[in-house]
Amino acid sequence: MGQPGQMAPPSGPPGGATSLVFRAGPLLCAVRIEDVIETMRPLAVHPLAGTPPFVSGICIMRGAPTLVVDVARLLGGVTAPVRRFVAVRTERGPVAFAIGEIQGVRPVAADAAARHEALLGDAPARLVAAVGTLDAEPVLVLQSMRLVPDEVWSAAADLAVPS
Repeated sequence: MGQPGQMAPPSGPPGGATSLVFRAGPLLCAVRIEDVIETMRPLAVHPLAGTPPFVSGICIMRGAPTLVVDVARLLGGVTAPVRRFVAVRTERGPVAFAIGEIQGVRPVAADAAARHEALLGDAPARLVAAVGTLDAEPVLVLQSMRLVPDEVWSAAADLAVPS
């Protein structure tokens, strides 16, 4: 599997997976519980020049520089209050999702064929694995492994200071 916070290859479709469900602005979102490292209060974020608007910056999480992605801005293009951070595993290490309120851990049935890439656009399509419903409300099931573009990782690496 590699280092802590790195993602193992997906073991199957995201539909029906036990997921952490949360708000990102007006949207209801979910991420597979296997991808969640931990949840926490928001940490201090330091902006990164040259990154997309949905990258809030970088924080120090458990002693390591970690990219912070504003999920409401990425998926909805809106600024929303950040109530929690969710540290998720990605192929290149952990990323902190800046989110609203956590709704709980629940099974989410979703259909990967219902992603509606034409409606979601490029960046959200990289992040949304499937679209489902929960209590008659649409829920976007996120895939953390393809969240951050290579150029963002490069910008963060350029800021790393050797110890």
